[in-house]
Amino acid sequence: MSESAAEPPVTAPPDFNPRKPAIRFPPLACDCHAHICGPIARYPYYERRIYTPADTLLPDYEHMLATIGVERAVLVQGSIYGDNNTVLLEALKAGNGRFRGIAVVSPDISAAELQRLHAAGVRGVRMNIVDTKDNKGVLPMAMLLPLANKIKPFGWHVEFLLHVDEFPDLDRLLENFPVDVSFGHLGYMRTEKPITTPGFQALLRLLKTGRAWVKLTAPYRISSHPMPHVDTNAFAHALVAANADRVIWGSDWGHIMLNWKIPMPNDGDIADLMGNWVPDAATRKKILVDNPARLYGFA
Repeated sequence: MSESAAEPPVTAPPDFNPRKPAIRFPPLACDCHAHICGPIARYPYYERRIYTPADTLLPDYEHMLATIGVERAVLVQGSIYGDNNTVLLEALKAGNGRFRGIAVVSPDISAAELQRLHAAGVRGVRMNIVDTKDNKGVLPMAMLLPLANKIKPFGWHVEFLLHVDEFPDLDRLLENFPVDVSFGHLGYMRTEKPITTPGFQALLRLLKTGRAWVKLTAPYRISSHPMPHVDTNAFAHALVAANADRVIWGSDWGHIMLNWKIPMPNDGDIADLMGNWVPDAATRKKILVDNPARLYGFA
């Protein structure tokens, strides 16, 4: 196989022309899930990555936030950088207090390095067992438990990217976990499967304990329908009903996904889905403002 044939596939860029949504986001609303990538000419990617994203740069992201009416954000370290958080940290610094971060760290990270990340605005660590060649489909508890105890003094949480339907005993696995946990993409379970699926029910039980959080993000990753992804509504409603105090929202900008088979979403349309997922304005404010402020430590 030639060197070029072995290169990871390149993903499509986001729509850089967001429209203003019909829904109005409240002051201090927070986008709790976005990725800054590149420029590739300056920041090399992790050699074990499974894809190569297009440049999704901070100025374009800030333009999107201003267009949809969002003032705060949480930037999540993508798998394409491994545990090199340089791009994340530079974006947090540029945010001047408006951003928080979720980092990827080595299990042997020192307390001094954790303190440095905390001072920079990091508030959690990410465990990705989907977009990776390592730990796929398994919760590496032998590594996770010591790491969780390391981050506990900082008030951080562990953010999981996993498919909840692969973990029917998710609540039991994490019932004595030392820190809070969060899950992306409404649990990241395809909507062809019913809400009664054991793994999704385990997620609902975890939410009810108050030790878990879930992100209303990336409906296009789980939906079988085009925008507005009506088949995701029942899942969002179930999550909010389980514990609206532990639900947050995110755009999933720059919408990095392999093998796109649908049009790239416009972030105005993504924002408007909140009207379908959370019809009540007071509950939307809780999800968009109050819950992120508490989880990520916004003043």
